[in-house]
Amino acid sequence: MSKEELQQEEIAQEEQPQEETEQISNDEAEAEAEAVENEFELLEAELATLKDKYARVHADFDNIKKRLEREKYTAVEYANEKFAKDMIPVLDSLQGALASAEGDADKAELFDKLKEGIELTYKQLVSALEKNGVTMVAHDEPFDPNIHNAVQSVDSDEVESGQIVQTFQTGYKYKERPLREAMVVVAN
Repeated sequence: MSKEELQQEEIAQEEQPQEETEQISNDEAEAEAEAVENEFELLEAELATLKDKYARVHADFDNIKKRLEREKYTAVEYANEKFAKDMIPVLDSLQGALASAEGDADKAELFDKLKEGIELTYKQLVSALEKNGVTMVAHDEPFDPNIHNAVQSVDSDEVESGQIVQTFQTGYKYKERPLREAMVVVAN
């Protein structure tokens, strides 16, 4: 073999592995590109699923928020319903008292019945108020500026200084909050 033939054979042998390497590299690149494309498609599908879930949760949240607003509005609007129901029997008693006053009975007997009816109605009203958390401020407590309004102070031998001597106007509390302060006279 001549020198030229040997060189050509060596060149041919060198080119053959390079072509095989290039073909293997191309196959690997195509496989890797396909894997990346598959992963991209999976991520797109997962993103679409998460967007859908987010939209549903957001819609549910908005619906719950609207429902709670309606319930809050209704609760505020009808907060006094229980109190109003408790006042109806008091109104019935007052109507009964007015109806009995129109009778042709003896004046003394009519007065006694009317007085008894007013006393029962008063007790019924106090009971309904207490049932709904409204109570009278006690008259026998020491003076408390949070629930009493001292309109006068007097010297008293019967009561210690700072004690209530007389009540001009009854005070009322709703649970622990004063609705109206009691107007009282306090001992010096």
